[in-house]
Amino acid sequence: MSDASVGVYVHVPFCERVCPYCDFAVVAARPLAVDLERRYLAALLHELQARRAVFEHRSLASLYLGGGTPSLLRPESVAELVAAVRGAFAAGGPVEVTLEVNPSTLERERLPGFRAAGVSRLSVGIQSFDDTVLRRLGRAHRADEARATLAACRKTEFDAISLDLIFAAPDQTLASFERDLGEVIGFQPEHVSTYELTIEAGTPFAKAAARGRLALPDEEIVLAMQELAEARLRAAGLNRYEISNYARPGFEAVHNRRYWERRPVLGLGVGAFSTDPPGPQAPFGVRRANRRELPAYLRCIEEDRSPEAEPAEQLDAATARGEAIFLGLRAGGVDAARFAAEFHQPPRSFYRAEIEALVGAGLLEEPDSGDLRLTARGRQLADHVFMHFV
Repeated sequence: MSDASVGVYVHVPFCERVCPYCDFAVVAARPLAVDLERRYLAALLHELQARRAVFEHRSLASLYLGGGTPSLLRPESVAELVAAVRGAFAAGGPVEVTLEVNPSTLERERLPGFRAAGVSRLSVGIQSFDDTVLRRLGRAHRADEARATLAACRKTEFDAISLDLIFAAPDQTLASFERDLGEVIGFQPEHVSTYELTIEAGTPFAKAAARGRLALPDEEIVLAMQELAEARLRAAGLNRYEISNYARPGFEAVHNRRYWERRPVLGLGVGAFSTDPPGPQAPFGVRRANRRELPAYLRCIEEDRSPEAEPAEQLDAATARGEAIFLGLRAGGVDAARFAAEFHQPPRSFYRAEIEALVGAGLLEEPDSGDLRLTARGRQLADHVFMHFV
């Protein structure tokens, strides 16, 4: 809570196509028209100037350009955005600047321009090296494009490269996922994220599942995929530091850790979330969410109105405590002393029954210090564990 830095998240909603499992705030833009790109960039810069005072006197720790597909922006637009964010906050040391990239010829050609624009870290949406799985996921690229993009990323000499993999995809087998892990390890990335496919309400996948037309792996195979990912990545020198994330020592994602550690984040753009820092009137901070519709967001900004979707949420002590527990458990465990410094009592004082039930079920560990950690089984059933604290 005494953090004196800020992370900035910029949401770029444009995609070549919208994947059938995606429920993010995105729009199809094939290609992205320059006029729309410039209009959206102007809106982001306007919002930055309107919101920067809330985070005044904080040093910039990270900038994350996510989406959508932010690499559809031209390098000059990325450079303008990076310069504006850096100029809005004090320099407190190295700044991690991450750009999400999808494999494509267009984006490969832009990699040197992104590096020159100030991007230091790439997050590459590989998802799979199996063309059948990629087709089932509705992805626009194929495995050969992914391999060519990864080679180009290395050639451009970014400071760090992170790869995203999806498991439990339609018709995906354990053998297919093991091959994916082998290719990932062979590339020697600094960071890997492995995400279990989630069927989100309202998506084409949800509708297909409701009609019985989505062939998903059964639970035993999904658990085997989780165990395989941890074993293979750990053996390759990538340590699990969060439920879905692995990194070589020193390459843990600076920006993503801000969310798990409940540090201030300024979110800009369509559908972006912000966590304002705590203050006298809001000792646990304030959470804000922007409108998810691109036309409505642009209209609000251009009329000099707030783009927020609804009134801001001032976090109360009970909400903050619950989030401190489940986010801490996601990211390696809850430090009881740190928890008590913020909430004046250790976790057991608020959650005795929940902790004892979960320890008894073999899902949680509680050493004499009062710290809390998920067991291996607890990580597999993490959502069930977290429900006890929210």
